[in-house]
Amino acid sequence: MSNDMKIGFEMDGVMLPIVDILPIKQIGKSVQKSPKYNCILASIKEVGIIEPPVVCPAKKDDNGCLKYLLLDGHIRIDILKHLGHTEVFCIVSTDDESYTFNDKVNRLSPIQEHFMIMKTIENGVGEDRIAKTLNANVKVIRKNRDLLNGICPEAVGLLKDKRIIPDAIRQLKKVKPMRQIEMAELMNAVSNYSTTYTKALIAATPKDMFVDNGQAKESTGIRPEDMKRMEKEMETLERDFKMIEETYGRNVLNLVLARGYLSKILDNARVVKFLSARYGEILTELQKIVESLALEA
Repeated sequence: MSNDMKIGFEMDGVMLPIVDILPIKQIGKSVQKSPKYNCILASIKEVGIIEPPVVCPAKKDDNGCLKYLLLDGHIRIDILKHLGHTEVFCIVSTDDESYTFNDKVNRLSPIQEHFMIMKTIENGVGEDRIAKTLNANVKVIRKNRDLLNGICPEAVGLLKDKRIIPDAIRQLKKVKPMRQIEMAELMNAVSNYSTTYTKALIAATPKDMFVDNGQAKESTGIRPEDMKRMEKEMETLERDFKMIEETYGRNVLNLVLARGYLSKILDNARVVKFLSARYGEILTELQKIVESLALEA
């Protein structure tokens, strides 16, 4: 293995005049009015720059002053300009490819946001200051703080990195832990984390699986006979999902092996020539299978 690996940025950052930083895109008025922009604005006002912008040396101007190309942090720089700042601490990249810094950004899920807020509160930061930093209402922060109250740890573990709607998480509180786990597994199986789907699962939940049996199905608006039929259909669907889950790994492995076998066969020029002359359509389909990337995900 080669040891000639290079660090993509300088180890020490640098304080730069904002006028010497050249943006590679403009921040439009629509962006300046967006919730994301206002959230970053509130955060900078409250705690300053958390993540320094990334720049790379560009060229010297007529006065011999070195200019820097802005690779990452356009909104932050735009906000600093509007706030009247003249300097900013930056990370200096040794590469001018801006996608490196943004290509694999993972947005926080609602559950991860909950843990972040809880950790911040544990560190002594007040809810009012968190709200100001995130440009949010204190009530929203408190709702996020209490988001997982009544949710069992197993269900939280299944959904912690999923983009599940907060209202859908709150729906889970209506049912007992065992049912919460079953619903989380079903959501993962179909990659559906919407409130509508969660309510459908709630509607098909047996009465004895609710935390409060008295209010189990007051607001569903569904006739008892329809409810029983829905419960039976959901039970069948859940069994089918579990059967598919059990065989999925084995089937994918078999498909990967089959594709590898086909790949070796199609590497033989004589085989390809024979198939092309007599079974052109079959050859086309076999080549599609070999070139497929779906099994590599």
